[in-house]
Amino acid sequence: MLLRTLVWVIGVVTVTILLSLGLAQLLNSRFPGRRLVRWALIVPWASSVLMTALIWRWMLNDFYGVVNRLLMDLGVLDAPVNWLADPGQALVAMMGVAVFVSLPFTSFVLLAGVQSIPAEVYEAARVDGAGPVRGYLAITLPLLRPSLVVAAIINVINVFNSFPIIWAMTRGGPGFATDTTTTYLYKLAFDNQSVGESAAMAVVNFGLVLVVVLVYLRVVRRQEDTA
Repeated sequence: MLLRTLVWVIGVVTVTILLSLGLAQLLNSRFPGRRLVRWALIVPWASSVLMTALIWRWMLNDFYGVVNRLLMDLGVLDAPVNWLADPGQALVAMMGVAVFVSLPFTSFVLLAGVQSIPAEVYEAARVDGAGPVRGYLAITLPLLRPSLVVAAIINVINVFNSFPIIWAMTRGGPGFATDTTTTYLYKLAFDNQSVGESAAMAVVNFGLVLVVVLVYLRVVRRQEDTA
């Protein structure tokens, strides 16, 4: 259970950060319709997480889901696939939805970090002969570290405590195969009536979140001291 929770948190946060880095660079550049793209990116964040998870559950349905229909029309699948019946496929699908929901916040945090980097730094690097790749690795990423740390820690807290996505899509099933510690303690308390075990796991969850929060506060304080 703890191993699955770690896979869930680390996988979602890592993919979210990597995709958000690319989106932040894209949204920082000038292109036609940039404002429209920024508005569109906010939609998954502004929408209800439960509603988003239910929509994806319907889209992945093996009988009327649009995902199966699209893949069959493209010739990728010969028959519909029940994506949420297999634990591995279901976990990957839920992680994809969690990334989809987490992208807007993370992208805008990193976008703010990119926009705070002075243009003079890039100009000096170009004078020294630095290309786009070297400039990104030597300037953008190091100066984005405070934004990256804040975005990563907040995402870890949100993803670790994520309940609606898992509950709406699989309810932790089949069985307990896609449960994280958050959904499992809910089942212990309300399905199995094991209030003591659920309370013990809740204390463990609280301790883990408290550690992440303390790390976050330490990072923020260090940034304030160095500002």
